[in-house]
Amino acid sequence: MFKQLHPNIRIRIYTSFLSRVIGSMIFPYMAIYFTYQINATAAGVLLLVNVIVQFLAGLYGGFLADLMGRKRLMVIGEVMKLIAFIGMGLANSPLGTSAIVTFMMMLIISIASGFVNPAAEAMLIDVSTKETRGFMYSINYWAVNMSLMLGLIVGGWFFKTHFFELILGLIAMSVLTLWMTATLIQETYQVKQGISRKDYGLVPLLKSYQSVMKDMPFLLFTIGGIAILSLEFQRNNYLAVRLEQDYVTKTISFFEKVNFTMDGVKLISLLTVENTLMIVLFTALISKWIKGKKEQPIMYIGFILFGIGFALMAVTNNTIALFIAVFILSVGELMYVPTRQSLLADIVDDSRRGAYMAFNGFVFQIGKMFGALGIIVGEVIGGISMGVLYLCFVFFGIAFTRVAIKRRFGTSASEARV
Repeated sequence: MFKQLHPNIRIRIYTSFLSRVIGSMIFPYMAIYFTYQINATAAGVLLLVNVIVQFLAGLYGGFLADLMGRKRLMVIGEVMKLIAFIGMGLANSPLGTSAIVTFMMMLIISIASGFVNPAAEAMLIDVSTKETRGFMYSINYWAVNMSLMLGLIVGGWFFKTHFFELILGLIAMSVLTLWMTATLIQETYQVKQGISRKDYGLVPLLKSYQSVMKDMPFLLFTIGGIAILSLEFQRNNYLAVRLEQDYVTKTISFFEKVNFTMDGVKLISLLTVENTLMIVLFTALISKWIKGKKEQPIMYIGFILFGIGFALMAVTNNTIALFIAVFILSVGELMYVPTRQSLLADIVDDSRRGAYMAFNGFVFQIGKMFGALGIIVGEVIGGISMGVLYLCFVFFGIAFTRVAIKRRFGTSASEARV
């Protein structure tokens, strides 16, 4: 069935997979990079600024995709990425290291991603049908998690010792994805005629999202999603920094012959691989089990397990306990992701689905902002308090989501789903 998908879909899945494999060797560990080069507080501030820039770029990128066309914006973004990757390599070469230049290059990468991702998502919708869309997103979700798993395995072992070589790999992969995007992707959007420079301004941008922002149930549902997704982005921010600093390096032996050293960075990569591997292996099984069951209870239980897992990661340095915590949060993730997506499809206005789904994408960007803030807050309040804060986020996630569903469907319809 994969071969029956539109060529644009297949090419996008290929390019996304290739770029994520290399990117996940580097970017999940940049909090550690900036902590070492400057300090933890500066790392949190820089990453927060980076996420804000990507958030704003994504907002404008989704708007531009309907003015300039999908392919043109994607190619522009890929060119920007390649230039920034080269600059990042020069700033971390054997000749010297510059954290400031590296951060500036990351800003360019964030802007480029803000241009590419909305255009690519719009393109996928353009060329898919209702019958193929579910399969398309399932394959894409699996590919994203597989690429993250492969990249994090390599990055956890080589990020600290072979950072420059990893960037060289990222540059080579960027050249390949730029070529594939420019030569193999077909334009799917007919650009409107008579567009002037004022159509690219702030007023038309705000008008395009005005109706979405007036939909209170959808906004409440989005806030609930932000509360939950904020936990996800703690892993590569506060939790990565905490384990790198607090986890006591151990030498692990197998059969008294094979020895390797386990430090905080390697442990984070293994924990993330555990989470990703569970998602890759059990997504289809859990989705089949959930089908036909009441969605809200499963989603809320998933929220709770997700929060408990992250709370445990914030308070313990015990290796076995950390792996158990990731198992718990992975089960929660498998339960809440498909049920929340199903409820989201019911909540959005079908007549303006594109605008709603574009706005929903900002859940991830704001979640990243809270993830970056976690480094700063964690330095002040410590691990135990962070664990309590994670559980508070779960409470807010459930509360806002529950109110949103009641306001959209009414009490009786909402209870019917429980």
